[in-house]
Amino acid sequence: MAKRGKKYLESKASYDSTKEYELNEAIEIVEKTAKANFDETVELHFKLGVDSRHADQQVRGTVILPHGTGKVQRVLAFVKDDRIDEALSAGADFAGNEEYAEKIQKDGWLDFDVVIATPDMMATVGRLGRVLGPQGLMPNPKTGTVTNDVAQAIADIKAGKVEYRTDKANLIHVPTGKVSFGAEKLTENIRALITEVVKARPAAAKGKYIRSITVSSTMGPGVKLNPAKAAELAEK
Repeated sequence: MAKRGKKYLESKASYDSTKEYELNEAIEIVEKTAKANFDETVELHFKLGVDSRHADQQVRGTVILPHGTGKVQRVLAFVKDDRIDEALSAGADFAGNEEYAEKIQKDGWLDFDVVIATPDMMATVGRLGRVLGPQGLMPNPKTGTVTNDVAQAIADIKAGKVEYRTDKANLIHVPTGKVSFGAEKLTENIRALITEVVKARPAAAKGKYIRSITVSSTMGPGVKLNPAKAAELAEK
């Protein structure tokens, strides 16, 4: 286990780390324990009662956070030549086709955060799977990043759209804003995320769905939420 710094240990000692808190209490603790000299990201971590080894129990989707993540997302759009201007006008940071595929393959270029592609470009993008896949950057129709509606996809991403998905340990990790957002905006973002995760419960999942939820800042300790109370926050 990595050795923890003095600030981290002081922060963890300032509250009961074994207790499950309600969301407003948890956010208050996160704000007080975020002691880094930069604006820390507030992250939500779920442990789900699913077995993601089975396709029918994987949990994956997207949500537009009402107040965004606080990070400007750099978008690379793979489109045919006649749609490059459209993608750039919609807000893409980079737009093109073969030239960007070659740049990624040969130069290892990854100066972007999200990749979108039109369906007719997936043959080209598919060649980049070994590079984009491990980085979580491969476009996917399920997350709206393979689409003919390029302008809408870019607008959603720039508005604060984030992806959530279970990993091999059945965990989900999602950024939900910055400490500087304040409690009200963080609460609204977190509520929106919890709502989507609750809605995404697979029919094949048995027993308790949300096993645990933890909220933390980038450098701070995790604060446990009461899973039942948190699920009640889901927007109806």
